[in-house]
Amino acid sequence: MFEWLHRLKSLKGLSLCLASLGRLSAAEIDSLKPAPALRTFNILDYRMPADAANLDTSAINRAVEASAAGGGGQVLIPAGRYISGTIHLRSHVTLFLAAGATLVGTTNLSLYEPPAVPAFMPEAKWGKWHRGLLVCDGAEDVTICGQGTIDGHKVFDPTGEEHMRGPHTIIFADCRRFTIRDVSIVDAANYAIFFQASDDVEIRNVKITGGWDGVHFRGAPGRWCHNVNIINCQFYTGDDSIAGRYWDNTVISGCILNSSCNGIRLIGPATRLLVDRCLFYGPGQHPHRTGGRTNMLSGIILQPGAWDQTEGLLDDVLLSNNTMHDVASPVTIWTKPGNPVGRITLAGLTATGVYRSALSVESWSDAPITNVVIRNASIEFIGGGKAEQPTQPVKGPGVDARPLPAWGIYARNIDQLTVEDVRLSLTTDDLRPVVFADSVQHLTLDNFKFPVVSGVAQPVVTTNVLKLDRR
Repeated sequence: MFEWLHRLKSLKGLSLCLASLGRLSAAEIDSLKPAPALRTFNILDYRMPADAANLDTSAINRAVEASAAGGGGQVLIPAGRYISGTIHLRSHVTLFLAAGATLVGTTNLSLYEPPAVPAFMPEAKWGKWHRGLLVCDGAEDVTICGQGTIDGHKVFDPTGEEHMRGPHTIIFADCRRFTIRDVSIVDAANYAIFFQASDDVEIRNVKITGGWDGVHFRGAPGRWCHNVNIINCQFYTGDDSIAGRYWDNTVISGCILNSSCNGIRLIGPATRLLVDRCLFYGPGQHPHRTGGRTNMLSGIILQPGAWDQTEGLLDDVLLSNNTMHDVASPVTIWTKPGNPVGRITLAGLTATGVYRSALSVESWSDAPITNVVIRNASIEFIGGGKAEQPTQPVKGPGVDARPLPAWGIYARNIDQLTVEDVRLSLTTDDLRPVVFADSVQHLTLDNFKFPVVSGVAQPVVTTNVLKLDRR
């Protein structure tokens, strides 16, 4: 009985579908057909006797070119260990690393090449600094995926940056719709993933271990990077896990960031930036290769113009539901001339073991930061500050978080700052104020809780604050 009813319903559904197809054009019917399967190009089929012993550079590049010539397809790197110099990826090509496959960068520096970096990029003049293992420029619809591993091999270059850095592992420029998914990247000789002036980039379920920066991406004043998603990735990096500048519509979500430097470091403008449900923790599992340290610096540091002069707005930033442990500072935000800051919202932060600096929001330009909201946060600081620290002049920021005259929140040159449903705590008494606000037009402290420390007569210090609301 039930079997016949099921068949009858299926037949009715089929009839309805056929009736609908009768009303569609031929082009619309074609669009309903399943996409043809990608043609596979196995790199082993492209090896030649003349190839250099133990190097697969030529075989992999031949497979890529064959795929591109046929309109695109999947270049398969099967299980095994393959040593290579630069591989040039092309439009509509998917590089698939099978489980058990390891692509290893050769130690022969002469076998690395750079992409064609647009001339308008400030970094274009840096020449060989752009060299990489996997290189792409001016392409679209490119994918690197699979369960395999890309090994940068810690390739050492005594003539490189800091007299040690070698080629990047993956570098691309001026690309559209570039996807990196599921692979593992280990021991990058410089950045693990580096891209410039590219749009619609997705990096998902990628694990990056060792090396310097994990993902570093940059636009330029007239050419930002748009629509970048970094989702469910794991970073165990010696340098910043994620860094760069000139970002628009960027989502960083569900990631684990363990670093011997900063978790996320923004060194220029950004608009529509969301950092959500990420875990930041130190110390770093892999040391900072230049200095040898393992302590983690800021969880999130937004510092337009800190490294060199940049132009553009930092605005529409939401840092939500993030967790941090053993970081120098939870969130550090400062700006310099040429980089106005609009609205920044920090909501749902839980942090423990903050060992160096207060949460800080600072403008060091003529223009104040427009609007900052810190809401629903619980932050534990190590403490131990001395009573004389608040009396010392506050120096302008350098490149990393620094000690400040307050242990909890430091604010400078802001139109409106709202602190709502925030609880701060200490593991050791601190003789500095909890809050130090300088040149804030409107400061609101709503359900703001903190410990009372003996010897601290004024826990909230304000200078040039026009309006203070305490609720």
